[in-house]
Amino acid sequence: MEGLRYRPAVFLDRDGVLTEEKGYITRTSDLAIYPYARRCVARIREMGYLAVVVSNQAAVGMGLLPEKTLREMNEKLRRDTGVDAVYYCPHHPKAALAAYRLDCSCRKPAVGLFRRAAADFQIDLSGSYMIGDRASDILAGKRLGVKTVLLESGYGMERLEFDITPDYHAQDLREACGLIAGILQERGLVWEK
Repeated sequence: MEGLRYRPAVFLDRDGVLTEEKGYITRTSDLAIYPYARRCVARIREMGYLAVVVSNQAAVGMGLLPEKTLREMNEKLRRDTGVDAVYYCPHHPKAALAAYRLDCSCRKPAVGLFRRAAADFQIDLSGSYMIGDRASDILAGKRLGVKTVLLESGYGMERLEFDITPDYHAQDLREACGLIAGILQERGLVWEK
C-alpha cells in the first residue's frame, strides 16, 4: 500500500523482562515493573523501534484472573513503561475455564500475536528482535525469523523447556538494549522513526 512506512520492533515478553517474574500475578497492585523499564523502552523507541509486548497470560484461562483485571494491568504497563502496545494470549490447552481451553495460534511459541502486531503496526520483521526469559519466547522469535535475546532477569537458562539457542544472552533489559544499540552502530543502521 502506498504511504505505509514499515519499521522494526522489539517484541518484549512481560514477566521477567519489564516486570518481576512472580508466577501468576492476579492483582494489578502486584505487577512490579522494573525501575529501569521505562528508560529502556524510551531507548528502544529512540533507536527507531516500536516496543511491543507479547505475553502468555494463562492465569485468565486458569480462572485466577478476570480478563478485565488483565486489561487494567496492561493499561498500567503501557502508561508506566511507554510501550506501544500489549498483546496477550489468555488460552491454555489445559485451562480450567472451557472458553479458554484451546490449543490456539496466539500462545507462544506460536506466532499469531506477533503476526497480528506486525499487521496492526506495519512492522518490518527482518530488522526486529524478540526479548524474553523463556524458551517459548526464543522459539517464537526463531519461528518468526527475528533475532532473539534471552534474559537472565526472569527464568533465563534454568527454564529452557525446548532445545533452542538464542542469538544473544543478556542479564536484563538494560543490557539487551545496549547490545542492540551496539549492533546498530556496528552495522551503521539507523531506523527512521
